[in-house]
Amino acid sequence: MSGRPISGLYVITAGANKHEGSVVTQVRLAIDGGARLVQYRDKSMDSVCRMRDASALVELCRGRRIPFLINDDMELARAVGADGVHLGKDDISLRDARAVLGSAAVIGISCYNRLELARQAEAGGADYVAFGSFFSSPTKPDAARASLELLQRAKEALHVPIVAIGGISPENGRKLIGAGADALAVINGVFGQSDILTAAQRYARLF
Repeated sequence: MSGRPISGLYVITAGANKHEGSVVTQVRLAIDGGARLVQYRDKSMDSVCRMRDASALVELCRGRRIPFLINDDMELARAVGADGVHLGKDDISLRDARAVLGSAAVIGISCYNRLELARQAEAGGADYVAFGSFFSSPTKPDAARASLELLQRAKEALHVPIVAIGGISPENGRKLIGAGADALAVINGVFGQSDILTAAQRYARLF
């Protein structure tokens, strides 16, 4: 495990935002607004664009001392020197990712609404676990729904940081923090807004 801090506003990129220019500009605004962790998520097949954006974001986040992760692409993470990866159930195993990226890498695991998956991830050396979706989300409308009770149980059972994701707003985020979330992962709530800086600030104030 890396020992890197996982807390606060955790932003996940969502492709182009017509209001705020390039993904690098968008992420810079989110960091200025208080983001404390950045994940690059791009499901396109444009490998050139992905390499360009990820490389630029590594430099930006390194300069701001913000951990920078890649969503489910270990090879891209290794190629650009990212701080780590976030993995879901259909991605490479935690063990294999750790073997390739090393002990210093930050590796997060999606656990959906299943505490047993989080226990396994913690035992396997994950740096954090993520639960959700807690609310309806335009990114994954059919995602399994997690509960506040799950967060409370996870906080009692686990020692790794807990990330909440899925439909989180500045209005409903406070109750997730109160139930045990160390970080709130947000996509559309920040990058889907016309004013990214102000949107990020609204989440950051919850902490």
